[in-house]
Amino acid sequence: MAAHPAVTGTALETGIGRRARLAEPLLDVRDVSVRFGGIVALDGVSFELSPRQMLGLIGPNGAGKTTLFNCLSRLYTPGSGDILFEGRSILDKPPHRIVEIGISRTFQNLALFARMSVLDNVRVGAHRRGRSDFFSDALHLPRVVRQDRELEQAAWGLLDYLNLREVAHQRVIDLPFGVQKRVELARALAADPKLLLLDEPASGLNHHEVEQLGGLIRRIRDERHVAVLLVEHHMNLVMSISDRVVALDFGRKIAEGTPGEVQGDPEVIRAYLGTTS
Repeated sequence: MAAHPAVTGTALETGIGRRARLAEPLLDVRDVSVRFGGIVALDGVSFELSPRQMLGLIGPNGAGKTTLFNCLSRLYTPGSGDILFEGRSILDKPPHRIVEIGISRTFQNLALFARMSVLDNVRVGAHRRGRSDFFSDALHLPRVVRQDRELEQAAWGLLDYLNLREVAHQRVIDLPFGVQKRVELARALAADPKLLLLDEPASGLNHHEVEQLGGLIRRIRDERHVAVLLVEHHMNLVMSISDRVVALDFGRKIAEGTPGEVQGDPEVIRAYLGTTS
């Protein structure tokens, strides 16, 4: 028996709608421009990032990478363009609300509470997952006690995940730089993000630590099911772990594609070496 046309049409529309939702990018940067006086920091930059994808953002110093990161964190507001996360613009949100929608970040210069313990720094990262208020905390209600216990367990889980349990009660300031980097990563993950922004995570690390970092970032993406946007000068790291790469120069996007495609792009070679020969 032939299907009723109306039923067939409805089923078709439902299927199309489902595929469209599945294809929707997690992050959609649309024609973003930023100016500081007469200086163009970003000039119509656009790209997309899918769920669980690893995207590397590269470019020489002054290319606009950190400016873009600061737009995603809502520290800067673009002069034009839009930034969508899960299909909704983030430009109406203040910086302290960004982590609540599922975006977490690390910083090029460590932004930890240096005189607090490793455990307490990770607890701070888990703050957005709490659902209490002043009066509930003051009265120490059972649900607050239960929530604190859950967040404590989550923090210890991350310390184990990143091999930080042994230094949990040490002050961050007393730890080697490479360990501090892992603490900042643990704090970012404590917010249970859908998108992790990593700003120069290999900065200051030795060759062995960079290799370990690459494996750790891949493991975080695969096991914790987060998308990663990576800003990094360490080209071997970017090209070895990224699914796709976006290259900026003087605020413009000059290339986008697989690591191999971007490495061989004449505009990228010119930006880094000053020549295409």
